[in-house]
Amino acid sequence: MEQVTQESYAPHQLVTLKQITGEDVEFQLYKVTELETVLHDAKERINRLTARLESQEKQIGLILNKMTADEWYSSNTSKEEVLSDLCDILGFEPKQTIRISATVEVEVDYDCPLNEVEDFDAGDFLQDVLTIDTYHGDAVIYSYNVESADWATH
Repeated sequence: MEQVTQESYAPHQLVTLKQITGEDVEFQLYKVTELETVLHDAKERINRLTARLESQEKQIGLILNKMTADEWYSSNTSKEEVLSDLCDILGFEPKQTIRISATVEVEVDYDCPLNEVEDFDAGDFLQDVLTIDTYHGDAVIYSYNVESADWATH
């Protein structure tokens, strides 16, 4: 590899790379600045994969260390303890999806235009404007329905 100076660096120069994908060979044309981005992204991917492999190798080592007569193969160790240890090592939280049905009551103040008051349908209005949401990442609102709604002036 030859060292160059800042003055001789040509960021817009075109470089041709041979890319081998299985049986196929392609030639890709890059500007130097594009190639720098491609190489930087590849290096970041390799660093993430390396960190992931190191983490997984550590987890496998912890699991193998538990597979002894004194630990998981001990007659004093329950299945629940083994599963709990595995979840701790893998950073996994086992979950079961449950469906919750509930009745929600709301009171809404709405400034209804006077020319719409006589024909106002509170149920249709709420069905159109009411939303129900959750701030919990593991909960999803499957559906909701406005079954009945009344209105009065005050």
